[in-house]
Order: sequence, then C-alpha cells, then structure tokens
Amino acid sequence: MAQINPVVGDIAGNTEKIISWSIKAKQDFQADVVVFPELALTGYPPEDLLFRDQFLQQLESAIDSINLQNPGMCIIFGAVTREHEKLYNSAIILQAGQPVQHYAKHYLPNYGVFDEQRYFEAGDEACVTDVNGLKLGITVCEDIWFPLPAAKSVESGAQVILNLNASPFHASKTADRIDQVKQRVSENKVPVCYVNMVGGQDELVFDGHSFVVDAEQNLALEVEGFKECLSVVNINNQGKVEAGSNSVSEPDDLSQLYDALVLATHDYVIKNGFKKVVLGLSGGIDSALVLAIAVDALGADAVHAIMMPYHYTSDISVSDAAEQAKLLNVSYSEIAISEPVQAFMNVLQDEFSGLGQDVTEENLQARSRGVILMAISNKKGAMLLTTGNKSEMSVGYATLYGDMAGGFAPIKDVSKLNVFALANYRNSISPAIPQRVIDRPPSAELAPDQKDEDSLPPYEILDPILEMYIEQDLSVADIIARGFDEEAVQRVTWLVDMSEYKRRQSPPGVRVTQRAFGKERRYPITSGFKRS
Repeated sequence: MAQINPVVGDIAGNTEKIISWSIKAKQDFQADVVVFPELALTGYPPEDLLFRDQFLQQLESAIDSINLQNPGMCIIFGAVTREHEKLYNSAIILQAGQPVQHYAKHYLPNYGVFDEQRYFEAGDEACVTDVNGLKLGITVCEDIWFPLPAAKSVESGAQVILNLNASPFHASKTADRIDQVKQRVSENKVPVCYVNMVGGQDELVFDGHSFVVDAEQNLALEVEGFKECLSVVNINNQGKVEAGSNSVSEPDDLSQLYDALVLATHDYVIKNGFKKVVLGLSGGIDSALVLAIAVDALGADAVHAIMMPYHYTSDISVSDAAEQAKLLNVSYSEIAISEPVQAFMNVLQDEFSGLGQDVTEENLQARSRGVILMAISNKKGAMLLTTGNKSEMSVGYATLYGDMAGGFAPIKDVSKLNVFALANYRNSISPAIPQRVIDRPPSAELAPDQKDEDSLPPYEILDPILEMYIEQDLSVADIIARGFDEEAVQRVTWLVDMSEYKRRQSPPGVRVTQRAFGKERRYPITSGFKRS
C-alpha cells in the first residue's frame, strides 16, 4: 500500500513518484501488487484542470509511461480516463504483458467539499484482476460506503477488495472509515485494503491512515498518518490476510488535529513555491499557536515573527512575544506602528472632522500592521500567514485588509476553545508557548483595557452556539431550546450572517471540521433570509 503525497496538476512529478515507488515495492519488498490512492496521477481534486484537453492528453501519455516502466508487478493507481468525451474517476490496473484495465468509480460525491458530478460520469461495472491466482476486486473511495460496488466485485469472484481513496481529514474521520469498511466486510466476508492519500491541497488535508480489515472484521493493519510510506500486506492465495507492517495505534484527536495543521501549512507553502513565512506575533494565543505550527511545519530558519506594538499593546504582550520567538529560535523583529497610524490619521483629519472615535481607529491599527507585513512578505519572498481562528472569522471579529491580509490561514477552521487545547497539547511535547500567553484573557489590544468578552459571549458559550449554527445547521429556535440565552444566540447568529462578505475575502485555510468556511459552506453575501 503506497500512501503518497501527490501534487495536483504535476503529472510528470506524480508519474515519477508512482514509477519509483513501484520499483521500491518490487525491489525492497518483493511485492506482487502495489496500490496507490485515488487520482494519484492527477492529485486530488484536479478541479477545472479537467476541462483542459492538454491536461487529459498528458494524463494518457503518463499512463503509457508507467506501463512501459513496470518493474514486473501489478500496479494500481487512480487517474482519469476518457471515453467518447466522457470523463471517469478511474483506477488503472497495469500488469506486464496484459491489456490495461480500468475501473470507473460508481458513486460520485457531490456534497461538502466534493464536486465530482461536475466532471465525471459514474461507472457501473465491477473490475476483478487476477494476480498469481488471487482475484482482486477494485473499488474507489466513496464506493466502499455503499453495499453495491463491493458486492458486485465479490459476485465477480473477488477474494480481496482494494479500495483507492482520497479521503480528506476531519476530526474522528478515521473511526468512521473503519466502521464503514467493517460493514462491507461483514456483508461480503472478504478483506478490504483501504489505501488513502496523504498531504495538503489548498483547503484540504489528507491524513493517510491507510488500513486493512481482514475477513473476520479485525483491524489487521493501520498505517501511521500524515506521512508518506509503503506498508506491506501479506495475503495468501485463499485471500487470508497473514501479516502486515507499519501498524500503529490511532493517536488521540488533538494529536491528529495538530498534525493536520502542520502538514497542511507545510504543503501549502512548499507546493506553492515558497521557502519561508512571515507572521505578526502579537503576544496573544492565536499568533502563538500559528508560530508553533509554522516552526514545526517548516523549521525555525524559515520563520520570521514580527511584533508591532501600539499605544494599547501591553508590556506583557511585548515580552511574551519576544520570549516565544527566543524559545522557538525564530528570526524576530519589533516594528512600532505609532508613526504610520498617526500618518493615516493626519491624512484623514479633514474627512473625519466632527466625527467621534469608533471602530475606524481600531481598524487603522490592524491595517497598518497588514501593510507592514505584506511589504515584508513582498520584499523577502515569504508567505504571510494570518492568525485568525474560526470563532473570530465566524462573527467577523477581524479586520479586512488588516489582520485578515495574507496568503494562508492555518487555524481558520479551529475554534477558540480548540486553540487553547492545541496550545496546551503542543507544550506537552516540548516548551513552545509561554504559559502566560495561554492563561491571559484574550484581547485584540486595539483599545484601552480591551478584552474579547467585552463584545462577545465567553468562548465556552460562543463556540457551542457557532458549532450548532454553522456545522449542524440548527435554527435559532433549536439552539435556544438547548438552553442557550436568546439574546446571545440572536446576536451571535446575526454576526455570522453579517460577516459573510468578510469571509469571502479571507485567505484559504485548512478544513479540519465537518463544515468549514470556503467551498464547503457557501452562503450568499446578499440575502434577505430571516433567521428564526
């Protein structure tokens, strides 16, 4: 089982990886079969690249190249096939001296982050291939969540089912996959090898965690998540799973969540051609967590942290930011923003004449910081990481063209309560975030003695309301019925709806929940819908 990290659109690179890993599987492990993930040749999801004829032609040539360099084994990988101008999400089966086989995915997901019906036609035929007398049935990703494809394979003689996947991560996803596969095994009495992709792609991160369930529904093998690897599965001629390698116990949810954020940040930065990042380090917990993630993803030498104090920035924030930068051994600068803020105020003096102070002055501070960070990003070729969390993005507690400016938002889909939990988790591995940063009441420090809870409910109340409204689609009435204060629910849900225009302009961030902002939750900006 080849748990690989392809790059979307890099057909040449993905081809080379499939060939080299196949050779390694043959030479190092004497494997008869090597199985790669769904759409391993294109990366997942290829999206509208599939509308380009040149892209499809390159895919067809790549399949021929892999076939020509087959080291004498059965190679199975995901790709796109084209027949009569129709595209199929397919598994390609290559055996030396035999015609190319392919299996077309039956069930095309068209919900959440998935949009496969935009591109693909559904298949309806089983595909069983014989390798040294063992009959292998092939299915692709979503097919294993429904009874029919596996049943068709077994009816056609399959003794083992190989399921190719590009299944993105969200919390508790591994357990859901295993439960589904065990159900198919229960129905068909044959083992299933579930091979999943790993790596970050825009707003998605794939966790791997490939596994094998034997014919008795035992978890015979589970592969370590969030890394590329080859894992050996021994299956005898009767289809019995005899042994596996690289088996690991599943880590807890916080560990997986942190690993997902680190991998997603690494791949987004590196796959987009950057080698280093810059971020604003405020002395608060959000930027502190992002700094730790960035260092773990890219190394301390690739990270530049910048503290930008103003009149309302506490001495504690300045010292805590400096302490963390020293603790993680990153490049660190301190740039005061008093002069640029005052310059803006001077320029706007006539326009603001007769008008009292309000949130405008606070936003000028955030936007001055954004201008500075983007200038450094441009000059030094470093991607700017933004540090806002999901709770803030939900209610619009962020400044357009200020702290929202940047290239990637690592914790965009992480609630504030999980930010605290992840900070404590990261410190349990090694010191990374000063404890005072975790313990202090959160504040944007844009006004005297400002605290988040001055304008928002406590996060212990805010985050559950947000989860119910955003991730579970509960109505205002349903949330109130669960014991939450009516005024708080009305205000929070109103803030969510009114902030859609901000979120639409925010940088991409990795999805780690079952409903993330972006391609998964698409609400109109202009809407007359009345909440109730």
